[in-house]
Amino acid sequence: RSSAKMAAPLAPLVLLLFALGRPALSGAQATEGAAAAPHRRFEYKYSFKGPHLVQADGTVPFWVHTGNAIPSADQIRITTSLKSQKGSVWTKNKSIFEYWEVEVTFRVTGRGRIGADGLAIWFTEEQGLEGPVFGAADKWNGVGIFFDSFDNDGKKNNPGVIVVGNNGKLLYDHQNDGSTQALASCQRDFRNKPYPVRVKITYYQKTLTVLINNGFTPDKEDYEFCAKVEDMVLPSQGYFGISAATGGLADDHDVLSFLTFQLTEPGKEAPTPDAEIPQKDKEKYQEEFEHFQQELDKKKEEFQREHPDVQGQPGNPCAFFLAADDVFETVSDRELRQIFEGQNRIHLEIKQLNRQLDMILDEQRKYVSAVTEEIAKRGAGSPGQQGQVSQQEIETVVKTQEEVIRQVNEIRSSVTDALRSISGAQHPGPSGVYETTQHFNDIKEHLHVVKRDIEHLVQRNTPSSEKQKCPELPPFPSCLSTTHFFLFVAVQTVLFIGYVMYR
Repeated sequence: RSSAKMAAPLAPLVLLLFALGRPALSGAQATEGAAAAPHRRFEYKYSFKGPHLVQADGTVPFWVHTGNAIPSADQIRITTSLKSQKGSVWTKNKSIFEYWEVEVTFRVTGRGRIGADGLAIWFTEEQGLEGPVFGAADKWNGVGIFFDSFDNDGKKNNPGVIVVGNNGKLLYDHQNDGSTQALASCQRDFRNKPYPVRVKITYYQKTLTVLINNGFTPDKEDYEFCAKVEDMVLPSQGYFGISAATGGLADDHDVLSFLTFQLTEPGKEAPTPDAEIPQKDKEKYQEEFEHFQQELDKKKEEFQREHPDVQGQPGNPCAFFLAADDVFETVSDRELRQIFEGQNRIHLEIKQLNRQLDMILDEQRKYVSAVTEEIAKRGAGSPGQQGQVSQQEIETVVKTQEEVIRQVNEIRSSVTDALRSISGAQHPGPSGVYETTQHFNDIKEHLHVVKRDIEHLVQRNTPSSEKQKCPELPPFPSCLSTTHFFLFVAVQTVLFIGYVMYR
C-alpha cells in the first residue's frame, strides 16, 4: 500500500535519475525500508513517571540523582529558581539495546522574561554526574540535546534546542552557545508554557530525530519537527540522563516523566522480557510473591475476626481495604472538587459585584432626588434666577461624579478578579453558568429602571414650552445640561455592563 502511494510522486524523480545514470531503484528500496516502523518496547528500568515516584528513602528506582536535584512524588526538580544551581539524574545501569526512543516531559518556569541557563538530555558512555555543561560533565562520549534559555553570544536566537555530539575529547563552547559544534538546532521557546513541554528523541538506524510539543495544547501527540542528524554513530551501550543549571538568572527545571523505549528492526526478533531475567531469579521472585500473598491473606482474616462489622460486610475479608480506599481522594473526585470550588469563587465575586452596583444605584437615586428638588425650586422661583448656579452645587456635582468613577473602577477590578477565577476553573458546570447569567440580567434590569426613572423625572420637571438652558458660568468656557449629563452617565453605565457581559 505504501509503495502504491509513493509511486506517483516518485515517477518524475525516477526518470530524472535514469537520465543522470544513477540507480533510482535502490533509492526507492531504501526509502521503503526506512518507512517500515520498528518494533517498540517500553523499558521500565530506564524510565520514571509519577505519581509515587520516590521510595521511602528518597531515591528514585533505577535512577541516581546528584547536586541540587530534589525528587518528589510527582516529578524531579533538577534545579530550583536560585542562582548557581546544578543538578542531574542518571540511570544506574547502561542500556543493552542499540536503537532507542525517549519521551521527556518537563517544565521550565521563572519570573523573569529571560531565564538561565537551561536543561540537557543525555545519552553518554559514562555518567556525567556533575560538571559545567548544564550541570553535567564536559568531554562526554555520546550526544546531548540542550534546551538553552540564555543568549551567551548575543545573536538573539535563544531559547533554542541544540544537538551536540562529542567523542570524549571536545570542550563545550559556552561563549557561542555551542553554535560552532551544533549538529542540528531549532529555535523554540519552552519557558512558562500553560502545559508541560514534551520532547521525543529517536535514534534509529544511525539517525537522530528530535520532535517537540511546544506546550500550548493538552494534546500529547501534537509534535512538530525540530532537528535531524543523519549518519550519527553513538555508543552501543550508554547511560540516559537529564541535567540542568542556573547562573546569574534562575528558573525552576522540573521533569515530570522520562520514558524510554527499545527499538528493534522489523527483520529482527525482539528479545522477550523473560530472556532478561535468569531462571533462578524468576523462581526467587515467585517464591517471595507467594509468601507475601499468604501473609496478606492472614492479616485480612485476622482483622476481619477482630472487626466483623466494618462497612456492614461481616463476610467480606476485603472490607477493611475498601474502607481504606474511601479515605483517599481519586483523580475524578479531585477534579470535581476543584470545579465546585471554582464555581463557588465565581458566585462570591458576582455577589460582591451586585452589592457594589446596588451602592451605585442608591447614590444615583439620591442624586436624582436632589436634582428634582432643585428643578422644582427653580421652577417656582423667579425667571431671572434660573440661569444662576451656585459654586457649591457645581462642587457637589463634581464630587458625585468622582465618587461614581471611583466605584466604577472598583467594579472593574472586581470583574477582572472574577474573570481570573473563571479562567482558573476547568469545565464549569451548568448551574454556575445559569447563576452568572441571572446576576447579569438582574443588574441590566436595575439599570434600565434607573434610566427610565431619570428620563421621566427630567420630562416631568422641564416645561414643554421652553428648553432647559445651560447656565452660563464665567469660570468655565462651556457647560453641560443636567439632562445630557444623566443621559451620558446612563449610556456609559449600560456600555460598561455590556462590555462586561461581552467579556
